Amino acid sequence: MSNKGKKGILLVQLGTPDSPTTPDVRRYLTEFLMDPRVIDIPYVQRTLLVKGIIALTRAPKSAKVYKSIWDKETGSPLMHYSILQRDLLQKALGDDYHVELAMRYQNPSIESALKNMEGLLLESIRVIPLFPQYASATSGSVIDRVMELIRKWNYLPEISFVSNFCTNDLMVETYADHAHRHDLESFDHFVFSYHGLPVRQLGKVDPTGQLKCPESGCESCKATVNSYCYLSQCYATTRAIATKLGLRKEQYSQCFQSRLGKEPWIQPYTSDLLHDLAAKGYKKLLIFSPAFVADCIETIDEIGVEYANEFKQLGGEEVCLVESLNDDPKWIESLKQMALNAKN
Repeated sequence: MSNKGKKGILLVQLGTPDSPTTPDVRRYLTEFLMDPRVIDIPYVQRTLLVKGIIALTRAPKSAKVYKSIWDKETGSPLMHYSILQRDLLQKALGDDYHVELAMRYQNPSIESALKNMEGLLLESIRVIPLFPQYASATSGSVIDRVMELIRKWNYLPEISFVSNFCTNDLMVETYADHAHRHDLESFDHFVFSYHGLPVRQLGKVDPTGQLKCPESGCESCKATVNSYCYLSQCYATTRAIATKLGLRKEQYSQCFQSRLGKEPWIQPYTSDLLHDLAAKGYKKLLIFSPAFVADCIETIDEIGVEYANEFKQLGGEEVCLVESLNDDPKWIESLKQMALNAKN
């Protein structure tokens, strides 16, 4: 009973392959895409699509990309920064807290992290999905999995969740600080690129099933924060960072990357926006990726390599990526506030 009164904090990231090999990448993609909250179609169709097509065709290509960003010493960038965040948060909170890190897909699993916590007889557990904006496919999936596992425990500590932190003051300040590492006056335009979602998933938060969201959101979600609308929270994050930097509306744009499949996803797509900006004669872009709290394949490669090369082919000169939150002390302080359930 030495841990009586001790509180637990569970940080949960999306996940990363165990190694940049095709078999490990295939396992990661399969677990990720078989989640019914990620690809929300009937099980048989999802199985045929994921195991029969996507995982088989994408794994070899994705493995090559992972190899290009995999560090010889620290491995996966997402895992590296996530471990640093866990360790730094543990140091900041002190011995009265126990901090665990889990990945929603692959390792360390949520199941293994909770197993570690169960044996400590913790007074409470606060779960922080590391996604600034709430979506059923990310934060919702984490919360669902935690609840599925923890309900089997013989004792139940107090459980709480952080559903989103899209306008967290210290998070916004950190992104602004990282932007100031660049010469802001040298850029023609500022781009905020978020991970995309199928349009139909936006309306699924409405239990009546009657909500039909337009592909770029309604006027309400562009102006106000809805607790369960991913798109409105993306707009809120963009507004907060732009305001902190003193940007005028015409100086920046918002878009969405990482589209999968042929059905409509929320728009504008990042690739389409790059075409539009190049056609208008813009040459130098500074891109933020505020859906991610650690640099990963979507930031380092998709933006830093793929979109940068695409923009240059369109006549642009430079795409610079604003570094993610990573192990910035101000971001760790933000995590500490969330762990303590303190106001932003």
